[in-house]
Amino acid sequence: MPDTSTAPTPVDFWFDPLCPWAWMTSRWVLEVEKVRDIKVHWHLMSLAVLNEDRLDELPEEYRELLETKAWGPVRVVIAAQEEHGAEVLGDLYTALGTRIHNQDEGPGKETVAAALKEVGLPDSLMEHWDATPYEPQLRASHQEGIDKVGQDVGTPVIAVPGTDGEQIAFFGPVVTPAPKGEEAARLWDGTLAVASVPGFYELKRSRTKGPDFSNL
Repeated sequence: MPDTSTAPTPVDFWFDPLCPWAWMTSRWVLEVEKVRDIKVHWHLMSLAVLNEDRLDELPEEYRELLETKAWGPVRVVIAAQEEHGAEVLGDLYTALGTRIHNQDEGPGKETVAAALKEVGLPDSLMEHWDATPYEPQLRASHQEGIDKVGQDVGTPVIAVPGTDGEQIAFFGPVVTPAPKGEEAARLWDGTLAVASVPGFYELKRSRTKGPDFSNL
């Protein structure tokens, strides 16, 4: 039996490429990989799925975003996962997020096609933009993340093993800009500390600025 005592701590991360806050958090977690012994495993969730039964309750601008721009990218990403393996998700998310958020290209077809090309995935995956036979897998991946934290959150969701072997899961953290170096490590340690307390649910303050991608 192989010795797994020194294996990095697995960190499961659920994302929707459309979300700028998830993008910020994902860059922070990758920074944490450099300073803490963790390994990130990427999973897809969907803001479109999350909100499909409450569109009438949402602001018009956000509702339009979900209806017109949120489905295509996640359909293509789940197809990439199913046809080429989950190991492609990290690089594909980086390519998508860089173009959508850092370069402000938006989540359109040209952006997604360019991201596929950048990471060496076939353009034929774009055939899944309007509909995909992998929708059950998309919904299952989404539900796996939501089941860990509840319906009243969004993306990202992070889950890590607790001391008792059960996963500790939480939404966020929502942070901008993405911390670097030891600051990233301190935020990681603190987040795990509060998330691991039984009965802890929320720590929040009003946002005073939008996502800052300047250091990514």
